[in-house]
Amino acid sequence: MRVATRRHVLGLAGGALALPVVARPAAARTPVPSAPVDVTIRSFPINAFMPRDAAKTEFGAFTYRGGLELQSDYRGFGGLSSLRMDPTGRRLTAISDQGQWLTATLDMEGTRPSGLSQARMAAILGPGGRPLAETGNWDTESLWIEGGTAYVGVERTHRIFRFDTFGRDGVLARGVAQPVPMGSERMPGNRGIEALGILPRPSALAGTLCAISERALNAAGDIRGFLIGTGPAREFAVKRTNDFDVTDLAFLPGGDMLLLERWFSAWRGVAFRIRRIELATIRAGATVDGPIVLSGDMSAQIDNMEGIATHRSAEGETIVTLCSDNNFSFLQRTLLLQFAYRA
Repeated sequence: MRVATRRHVLGLAGGALALPVVARPAAARTPVPSAPVDVTIRSFPINAFMPRDAAKTEFGAFTYRGGLELQSDYRGFGGLSSLRMDPTGRRLTAISDQGQWLTATLDMEGTRPSGLSQARMAAILGPGGRPLAETGNWDTESLWIEGGTAYVGVERTHRIFRFDTFGRDGVLARGVAQPVPMGSERMPGNRGIEALGILPRPSALAGTLCAISERALNAAGDIRGFLIGTGPAREFAVKRTNDFDVTDLAFLPGGDMLLLERWFSAWRGVAFRIRRIELATIRAGATVDGPIVLSGDMSAQIDNMEGIATHRSAEGETIVTLCSDNNFSFLQRTLLLQFAYRA
């Protein structure tokens, strides 16, 4: 989903206003490169998560470690809709909502992120090596990487592309499409799959692909999700509260899900929250819910938060990384934020 927020530096008279962004017509979308391109990314530190209380670093069970505002002169940079970190927490893979990969090294100064280096962008390729963006599958919103296989969800066409050779070929891997099993109730074009993940152990459904829509609602008004395995797909739901929509998911070392959600108002801006969902509750026919473990609004250093990833640090800490989708708008920012979570 495309939303816009006025950048903090443009806030006037203490107002955090939000402005609508008109979606670009297909012909005006950013061209995708025919081959991987090296990209220079500038990084500007975000030293305080809450500028009005700059010394505060503890937010419930989360400790703010640091953040970056990311900029680049490369036209295709931005629109980051999902990200994954490798087990070391040093290699980042993300996708944009215009059908491109971003890979980079996350540089650190101690426990604080300091920049992105060795960055490359490339078209996400479909069957035959043709960029997805050239086939109408440009709105790539969700990403999961598991055991050398990558999965990319396309929101408007309701497809998931599986990249079996991603571990070997990286961004040159070619995806094979499968439709999202919606049954007789189709999802709205711009409210489709926003979050993907393989359910981990100790779930009885370990190895099943979990796909959650942004705001495709069932009869009860809750957010539709799908469990896709070897047999027929099964449906579950995420309890929708306070008009928040799903944007991404990640799993904790113990298996519970962290569900990233966003709220948007044309007058009040954006907010985000993370809910913790017990792994055991995710099953066919269930409506899952869980406590809010982190949240923020325009008083914090946030934007249109759309990506979440987790990894374990060398010291055994659970690190949560968030990123924002700037919708390729000068009014918004591409942010990367990191927290340690006492899970």
